Amino acid sequence: MRKITVPLLTALLCLASFTAASRAQTLKGAIELNARITPTAARPEPVRQFTFYVLTRSYSDVSKDVAGQNVLPARDEFIDTLKVTPQLKVWLKAHDILDLTMPGLDKAVTPDDIITVPEFLLAYQHSNSGGVTNGIPKPKYKDADKVDHPEKYEKDHQDYLNALKHFIQAHPETVSGMELELTAINPQSKWARIGSEQRKVVQQMAPDIAQTKYLVAKVDTDLDGHATLDGLPPGNYWISSLNLDADAGDARLRWDVPVAVVPGRTTRIELSNLNAIDAHSVTAP
Repeated sequence: MRKITVPLLTALLCLASFTAASRAQTLKGAIELNARITPTAARPEPVRQFTFYVLTRSYSDVSKDVAGQNVLPARDEFIDTLKVTPQLKVWLKAHDILDLTMPGLDKAVTPDDIITVPEFLLAYQHSNSGGVTNGIPKPKYKDADKVDHPEKYEKDHQDYLNALKHFIQAHPETVSGMELELTAINPQSKWARIGSEQRKVVQQMAPDIAQTKYLVAKVDTDLDGHATLDGLPPGNYWISSLNLDADAGDARLRWDVPVAVVPGRTTRIELSNLNAIDAHSVTAP
């Protein structure tokens, strides 16, 4: 039997190591991508010097996870935080309306609503003040009677509200325009700010999380919109532009495209309008 010497053993180990390394290298794959963007009524243009990211998870799913951890408050909870009367809070919870300045609010508000919700009553009174509305009832109660003659004040006040309700029922057109008086207390403005702040948080956090937890590689396209990534382990990935937009003419696109890397092969992928996300329609990253 041939005796294995130390130099021979060392050579065999080196050969085995080299063979294993070579086999591991051949098992890896590559991605070759070409990115084009086509504006309306124009020719395709290369997406030049633009960074694409190879992720192990869809960027859309990453964004959804971040948004799920920074959710908007429930609608009723939000209404409870408003600095408005309890009557208006009850009305808002009973109606699928937050924008009190929207056209057509007069169709959603009844005479009873105007009489019972102080904000609506004040808005109606202001929109019909100054003699612009003929025949509108005028209040006969006096603020002084509220303390000195509370019973008289209550009766005169109720008589006025009843007369005003009948007037509104007979003249529904007088409700139109009261929405212009509700701008200062409009809940939609605050709701929009909360939504905008939530979207900003997602836009800031999602790219960082995607690159920290799911990034495999990134590459910049050349002047022809071409890029190649070598030495990628086999598996399923996503080619993503994160929350960055590629622009050309009137087109603004983002990509989040699945791609499979095959051992020892180059996967070619075309990025275009057909597999992109229209950034104009994106409300979240």
